Amino acid sequence: MERCDTLILAGWLIDGGGAPIRKDMCMTVRNGRIKQLGTSGNADRDHPEAVDLSDCTLLPHLVDSHVHLTMSGSHDPGLRERQLTAGYHTARKVIAAHLQSHAEWGVMAVRDGGDRSAHSLRYALETGSSPGPVLRTAGNAWRQKGRYGSLIGRTPPEGMTLAGAIGTENPGADHVKIVNSGLNSLADFGRTTPPQFTFRELKLAVTAARRRGLPVMVHANGAVPVDIAVEAGCRSLEHGFFMGAENLGKLVERRVFWVPTAVTMKAYSEMLSPGDPGREGALRNLEHQLEHIRQARRMGVRVAAGSDAGSPGVHHGPGVIDEMKLLADAGFSVSEAVQCASVNGAELLNLKTNGILASGQAADFIVVNGSPEGLFDQLRHSARVWKQGAPV
Repeated sequence: MERCDTLILAGWLIDGGGAPIRKDMCMTVRNGRIKQLGTSGNADRDHPEAVDLSDCTLLPHLVDSHVHLTMSGSHDPGLRERQLTAGYHTARKVIAAHLQSHAEWGVMAVRDGGDRSAHSLRYALETGSSPGPVLRTAGNAWRQKGRYGSLIGRTPPEGMTLAGAIGTENPGADHVKIVNSGLNSLADFGRTTPPQFTFRELKLAVTAARRRGLPVMVHANGAVPVDIAVEAGCRSLEHGFFMGAENLGKLVERRVFWVPTAVTMKAYSEMLSPGDPGREGALRNLEHQLEHIRQARRMGVRVAAGSDAGSPGVHHGPGVIDEMKLLADAGFSVSEAVQCASVNGAELLNLKTNGILASGQAADFIVVNGSPEGLFDQLRHSARVWKQGAPV
């Protein structure tokens, strides 16, 4: 072993690929990358570059697969309105602050689902490969005239089809975002809205996106809007409340990622006062979504963790941790929940890193005090971010 190597002794290691949690591990790091992973039994604890984290759990940096960087998780309606209507130079500071918050929580990459003025796209093009979380952004989301979505996007220009707009607008975007339903009701449980676009319109839109090499993420709730999105060939389904078991099966068949964003309903339930009918509605929506997630795990749906950070009560950085905890509440093991926010997210975002802690990969990880029991609560209180084998 060369003297430049660093030995990191870990009590528990979660690799991000869904493998069982490994105990008493030794990570050998050279030049910021993992040279070797093995058990710590034979490790040289007197090595001058040994780091004892034997009372801690290590897990990979995280990916939040659904955020809105121009908006904060604030409940303040005045602040939210100002953020929606802000000019670019004001929004730029908000985006930078939110990305910094993600970095502080160990989030290595985020996928932005659009904003009204495409400020996130302009920011990405101006900053390029600057330090911080990798940013994948759609710019504007696309919606049908007169339908939900004005806070995150716009309608195609007058006289232009959805496919035409996707084929020409938002140059430099990493993906396309389409809104194909409305929001969930907190007052009328299970009420769904008609699709915003027909199957033909959405199919042509996906085809136009593919010509540009862009995957498509589709906001859809309810059986019919989800069915149209999946049949049209979307890369990922966002939200998917009340989609039904048949659509879960189609997600498996078509290998479509599902980003459930269950934490949005949890946030609403905590924001509203006890006795408020909306609070009870949010809790019912949450439990229904968790049952969908239970079914999805049994069926083998590819789930990527996304928080919808920027929604009321969902904050940039800790939001994805809260989403992982809900996945665990729905039956995912700790390792599987972490996989949804690491390897699965990295694949969905087409990142250069695969999000796993393994030989040859970057030694980028989060250190949490204690065992994996209660990991998601501990992530909120004792997490420390390491990059290239050293604390940040």
